[in-house]
Amino acid sequence: MCEFNVILNDKTQIRDVIYAKMEDHKVVVKDIMGKATEFANCIISEVDVPNARLVLVQA
Repeated sequence: MCEFNVILNDKTQIRDVIYAKMEDHKVVVKDIMGKATEFANCIISEVDVPNARLVLVQA
């Protein structure tokens, strides 16, 4: 399984993310334990599988 580190403003915000979805004006991610975290006013700008990075930017 591939777990991602969520990066926002060049800082790791959350680790071990296995799910990401855009909803309205936010990104919802879930970690391996199922805990959901929302990033308001953000979009996904990059998915880097080899480096396990999911990069967000503020919209």
